[in-house]
Amino acid sequence: MKAITLRDFGGPEMMQFSTVDTPSPGDDQLLVKVVNTSVNRPDVIQRMGNYPPPPGDSEILGLEIAGVVESVGANTTRFKPGDRVVALVGGGGYAEYALALEAHTMAIPETVSFEQAACICETYITAYLNLFMLGELQGRKSVLIHGGGGGVATAAIQLCKALSAETEVIVTASSTKLDRVRDQGADHVIDYREQSFADEIRRITEKRGVDVILDHIGAQYLEANMKSLALAGTLMLIGVMGGIKAELNLAMMMVKRQRIIGSVLRSRPLMEKAAIIDEFELTVMPLFAAGTIEPLISARFPLQDAAAAHQMMEQGGHFGKIILTVQD
Repeated sequence: MKAITLRDFGGPEMMQFSTVDTPSPGDDQLLVKVVNTSVNRPDVIQRMGNYPPPPGDSEILGLEIAGVVESVGANTTRFKPGDRVVALVGGGGYAEYALALEAHTMAIPETVSFEQAACICETYITAYLNLFMLGELQGRKSVLIHGGGGGVATAAIQLCKALSAETEVIVTASSTKLDRVRDQGADHVIDYREQSFADEIRRITEKRGVDVILDHIGAQYLEANMKSLALAGTLMLIGVMGGIKAELNLAMMMVKRQRIIGSVLRSRPLMEKAAIIDEFELTVMPLFAAGTIEPLISARFPLQDAAAAHQMMEQGGHFGKIILTVQD
């Protein structure tokens, strides 16, 4: 089969369109003929050598797939060859065929295309897990979402409007993306290059602060994030693009009864991921089926042009998801 492999760790130029062996499904796995996959920030980090796949998972890039079941393992019971499926995978998505645990796989609703389905697992499950399952956002007053044009952020905005309509959604974004973020339903948008988001949060919330923050920046934003949290607020930390070390005022954190929760999806135990996906399928997938939520696709590339897709991701000009078309 054709797949994207790496000559070595480094820039997009290290990616190559190669021929590799087609995998065979284990007892609890499905072999999926991949129609579409997507590019996610962890793919870029893995390509650079800083985010290895969990033991036993494919070293090929790609964390989510949408396609058709080709064959099934001996212990699988839910899916059969020919079924349209979407799956969260530990690796292997940038290929014509990929393995997925049946427990990490969902049926694609008839109203959802393969391209749209390829946007769902990594970003929407990440947003749902961190805002609603861990951050306990539903019914709370306000949320701050950083990085308004990215896949997780756009997914988070949509989920907030669909599942917690009473929550005030505040989003940081660059000046070129402010209007598009507002169009996605954000109640307030902050230009992080021109404004202090901590000062703006203080103004918008009348000094109260926000209940939950979804942040992928890390150290660079830690002090301002903590200033922006309300009493008993929660900082959901899902990335460290802005560094891994920063000072923290523990006394203020204790007085304000705040929480910081570090969270990644890929390295969680398999059964834990299966439970997250079960809840997501029950709660969120009906919203895709009904058209209440439609994934936002920024750009499409054929699989062999994955390096160009990575360049777009790194340049930051995209708004929403970057899709790879593996086969028609």
